[in-house]
Amino acid sequence: MIRASDGIILALRAITAHRLRSFLTVLGIAVGIAAVILLTSIGEGIHRFVLAEFTQFGTNVITITPGKVKTSGAPPTGIPTSVRPLTLEDARALEHLPNVAAMTPIVWGNSEVGANGRLRRTTVYGVGPNMLKAFRIKIRSGQFLPPEESDSARAFVVLGAKLKKELFGGDNPLGARVRIGGLQFRVIGVLEAKGQILGIDMDDTAYIPAARALELYNRDGLMEINVSYAEGMPAKAVSDALKTVLKARHGREDFTLTTQEDMLRTLSKILDILTMAVGALGGISLLVGGVGIVTIMTIAVNERTSEIGLLTALGAPRRVILGLFLGEAVALSAIGGALGLLLGIGIAQLLRLIVPALPVHTPIIFVLLAETVAIVIGLVAGVLPARRAARLDPVEALRDE
Repeated sequence: MIRASDGIILALRAITAHRLRSFLTVLGIAVGIAAVILLTSIGEGIHRFVLAEFTQFGTNVITITPGKVKTSGAPPTGIPTSVRPLTLEDARALEHLPNVAAMTPIVWGNSEVGANGRLRRTTVYGVGPNMLKAFRIKIRSGQFLPPEESDSARAFVVLGAKLKKELFGGDNPLGARVRIGGLQFRVIGVLEAKGQILGIDMDDTAYIPAARALELYNRDGLMEINVSYAEGMPAKAVSDALKTVLKARHGREDFTLTTQEDMLRTLSKILDILTMAVGALGGISLLVGGVGIVTIMTIAVNERTSEIGLLTALGAPRRVILGLFLGEAVALSAIGGALGLLLGIGIAQLLRLIVPALPVHTPIIFVLLAETVAIVIGLVAGVLPARRAARLDPVEALRDE
């Protein structure tokens, strides 16, 4: 009976006896594992980056838009419908519901903004005074829009950090007059820099009262209402309360509620599919490595026929012969997997240093899964050659000598 330690030694000797052949086999598995690790690291990095971009405004936000989304889809923009628009009165009716932390109506458009002898076209948002609280935005200087009745909202404007710099440079803009479209506004605040979110520059913006934005863009209703609810509260409970109030006001459900949780869940599923897809592309290299192991092990059986006959003649059971060749195949794939992990993680970290903007992240579960897959490939690829070796007739095998 061959001891396990002897079996391991025999397998390692068989590998080192043909160094070049073993190295090329190991390299095939290593390249496959490295490709899987690198591609899934990039996929996971993009996954985390996109989710972080969406959640920097918080995850406890519910968005209400006019029109009921059905299976057939929403009506195309510009086509008249009988849908009742969302109004500032609707927004105020939701503000004082239980568990509602903050509410802001939203209207937006693109306008020319002029001040200090400079002119710039940018996005202008009509919002409510609680927008900072709803979206976790901070003021850098001055103040945000004060709470006022919609019919008496004063012509105030709060500038994004980039827009302030473009119009006023290093000067203090507070109190200055700014022309937006055909209306005049007075600057009362500047927001802290927020950066870009999925290519949208949040600092190149201006914020005015929603009532003034409706007047500026000649709109009958709001584009959306955003509601931030208390931490720890189930989104469904808050959504049901909002839906009840709006149905009572509109007489029917002609609006759509979208929770941040729903959006993130859908987005996460899409990104998971993306990660699996790029991982599958790397898996093609692993398949090639597995074919290499089958080829090498088949050659090894042919070359070591006499050795197999001798072991069988000395009383080695078929399962021992099977185990020796399977062990050799698994050892090749495990070594290749370890080398591939080092190569893949190393290239991923190098990419992070060379291209800091490229999100790269390698979770430990990917590392463990990749090494497990490598070992399984070696096991599967070695089965047929190992079974062939175990079934050799000892007399015929010795005669082959």
